[in-house]
Parts: sequence; structure tokens; C-alpha cells
Amino acid sequence: MTTAKEAAARRIRAAADDLIALSHRIHAHPELAFEEHRASRWVADALSEAGFEVRHGCYDLPTAVEATVGTGPIHVAICAEYDALPGIGHACGHNVIAAAAVGAGIGLAALADELGLTVRVLGTPAEEGGGGKVLMLEQGAFDGVHAAMMVHPAAVEMAAMPGLAVTQFEVAYEGKAAHAGAYPELGVNAADAMTVAQVGIGLLRQQTTATDRIHGITTESGSAPNVIPDTSRGRWIVRSDSLDALRPLRRRVHRCFEAGALATGCELTTTQVGPDYADLRPDHDLLRLWVANATALGRRFPDLPSSVVGAATDMGNVSHVVPTIHPMLGLDCGPAVNHQPEFTAACITGAADRAVLDGAIGMAWTAVDVALDAGARAAV
Repeated sequence: MTTAKEAAARRIRAAADDLIALSHRIHAHPELAFEEHRASRWVADALSEAGFEVRHGCYDLPTAVEATVGTGPIHVAICAEYDALPGIGHACGHNVIAAAAVGAGIGLAALADELGLTVRVLGTPAEEGGGGKVLMLEQGAFDGVHAAMMVHPAAVEMAAMPGLAVTQFEVAYEGKAAHAGAYPELGVNAADAMTVAQVGIGLLRQQTTATDRIHGITTESGSAPNVIPDTSRGRWIVRSDSLDALRPLRRRVHRCFEAGALATGCELTTTQVGPDYADLRPDHDLLRLWVANATALGRRFPDLPSSVVGAATDMGNVSHVVPTIHPMLGLDCGPAVNHQPEFTAACITGAADRAVLDGAIGMAWTAVDVALDAGARAAV
């Protein structure tokens, strides 16, 4: 192991109590997309104390963070996420992601100039649907970056998550209210329009590919059983294995909603929610370095079935323009998986605390490899 790697690991382990406390504090105070005021401030303060030059509320996003240290020619970006999910808190473990990113920054802070690195830790809001990284990418947050990385907790270890492309939109039907018992013929039933659309989507699934996903919820559908609903609203997500495959699938799904309007006489409005997420394309050279470093830390990568389908992340958009990795750190918490309340609980266990430190050290070591390895430097 290089002296630089040993030094980075020592700094991270010396900060272990503070990093784990940061993870637990973010977990205990879940904040939704674009509302992560406390979490982003805690991340910014920790990096400032570590010697970073910090901007909080940058790139036109009040809860975005940019922290920079070093002036070297190789630019490495380490991404922190910290938004939670409605109702179930940190069921995707973004508290672990944020603390690991801060830890990697702490490990590299004193070494950056010696290694010829500029280290940029980016606090990226609203991964759960708001597309914070996409917005920051468009505003130049990743300009000049040679390698971008982050870690993410999961039920099992994965070097590379098979991330899908995704789009989200809201649907609204407007009909006409009427007394459901006395004058139903005078009503235009918006709830029925949503039902027709859902039946159409259910039938459409038979003609979609194995990696396509269509799912959603009805958020409003009438207020009383004896009143014909004049309004029905929902939020839907469509996923596919690439942006090119996503576009025609989205059109087919929208036609199901148009069918609901046509069948009932309702007016239909659809509204895009956030930017589209691109499929995740891990960089193979960076991934090779990560796997070697994670293995040296004692992490093991089980053989997974080829049928495993990933979720989606706005890190996918970054991966289309910057060499990127997004490894998953297993918490050995099965059968609990991401976006379940049981996974929320798993994200402050001993396994999650270890993931914070292993993620921080693994990313720091990978950045060191990029700086010191001639082949890796050439690749980025």
C-alpha cells in the first residue's frame, strides 16, 4: 500500500466517530428533495473544518454544496446525497452516502496538492426525483472533472449498479361533479378515467421488455362516495434501459392516459416532474480500481443473477459526460431492500457505519490510484 493511501486511511479512521455521528444525525432528521437545509449545512460545515473552500447554496440550488481543496491538474469529484423519502425517511441510505463523501474528502484534503489532485466534494440535492445532479451538471458543477464517484448502500454488494433511464410525470383529469345517486348521468367521472388508464398500462406491460418498468400512484380521486369525482390526479414513473428506449415507451404510456380521457370525456393534463435520468454507464478503468480497493478493505462481491434490474439515479447523467463509478455497499440486511422501512432501520446499524468508513476509504484510495497510476491518469 502506498504511503498516500495509508495517510488517507489514517485521517478517515481518526474522524470515524464524527463521520458516523454525521450519518446518524442526517438519518434522524430526514429532509425531502430540495429541502435538505440542515443536512447540506452539516456537510458543508464538516468539509470547511477539514480545510475545504466551501460554497453552500450554489448552482442556483439553495441546498447544493461545493467544497474544493487542492490545485492539481487531475480533478476528482466525490458526490454526496442527503435527501430522504416521504413517509419512510432514509430508506435509501443517503445519510451513509453523505458521510462517506465527507470522509473521502477528509482523507484526501492534506494530500491533494502532493498527489496533483483537485478534489471537489459536491453536495447534490434531490436525487429522489428532483434531479439535483442533472441541474448542477447543466450549471457547470462537473466542468473539468476527470473522474466522478460516489457510493450507495444496498442489501448486497455490487461493483456497478445496472441503473435504468427514468422519466417522471404528473397526470390530472378534470371531469364534472354530480350526485352519484340522483344524477349520475350529469357527471364526467375523473376517477374512471384514471382506472381506464391503469387498465391500459396493465395490458401494455405484456408487450414491454424485461427491463421496462411502469409504476405510479393516484394522489387524488374524489372526496365522497356519493359525488362523481370531477378531479383525479396521479404521479407516474417510466423506466427503461436507455434514454433511446425510454422515449418510445413513454409515448406508449401517455397514450394509455389519453385513452382514459377519450373514454370518459375528461380533460387530461400531463406535467413533467424533474429532468429525465439517463442510464448509468460505469467507467471500467475506475471500476477496476474501486474493486481492488474494496477487496483490500475486506468487501466481497457475490455473484448476482443476470436478471437483476437496477433502479435509477441522476448520477447516470453525469456518467454520460464524465468517467463515473457508483458502487453499492452491501449492508447484509436481507430480506430488507432499498425503499422499505426495514432498510431505513438498517442504515444506522453497525454494517451501515462500516459502509461509511469503507466507502470513504475506498473512494479516497481510488482517487490516489488515479493520481499515481500512469495508466489510470491516461484513462481519465
